Amino acid sequence: MTDSSEDFNDLIQLLNQQGWATSDTAIPRAWQASLLAQSQDLWATKCFQAGEIGLGTAGHEQPEVRGDWIHWVESGSSQADHPFFAWMARFRDALNQRFPLELRSQEFHFARYAEGKGYQKHIDQHRGTDHRKVSIVLYLNPQWEAADGGELCLYQPYHPEVEMQRIAPMGARLVVFVSGMIPHAVLPCRRTRWSLAGWLRTDER
Repeated sequence: MTDSSEDFNDLIQLLNQQGWATSDTAIPRAWQASLLAQSQDLWATKCFQAGEIGLGTAGHEQPEVRGDWIHWVESGSSQADHPFFAWMARFRDALNQRFPLELRSQEFHFARYAEGKGYQKHIDQHRGTDHRKVSIVLYLNPQWEAADGGELCLYQPYHPEVEMQRIAPMGARLVVFVSGMIPHAVLPCRRTRWSLAGWLRTDER
């Protein structure tokens, strides 16, 4: 495993420069494999629910907009004991040391996109709130081909009609970006697509 402090520095520098960053080395393949196994076990035991648009009781399903099924990783659960989440807490601390973000918590869910599904362009902030500051995605499929689609598409913050970057969901690839600044979409995939997604937040969870 590579030295985490170096991974933090690389990610933080790119995040500061351009508002987003990726790494194919920060997260060990063994972690990706074990998280994939967890998510597939949870799916097999019917622990996922359809992703919703909106916050709390106001949330509702719009499968034509958001096509994923998700399972939240609850604090104190066996899933939360995975070393990825401790690593992410250290990353959160490193961000707080560099910038006045006052990040206090993190939340994550497993996500499964079936063939043909995606998520239309959106911002990772619920209306009327700004607690989510840094968005995180870890891709879990061990192999992914260009023909499989399912890319994360980032758009220009001040020109959201202009595509900025497409990121293929390669196994163990970590993506971080500023939640309230960068519009993004998940393009339709041509095979089942697994990921772990979440946010670093300024409130307590």
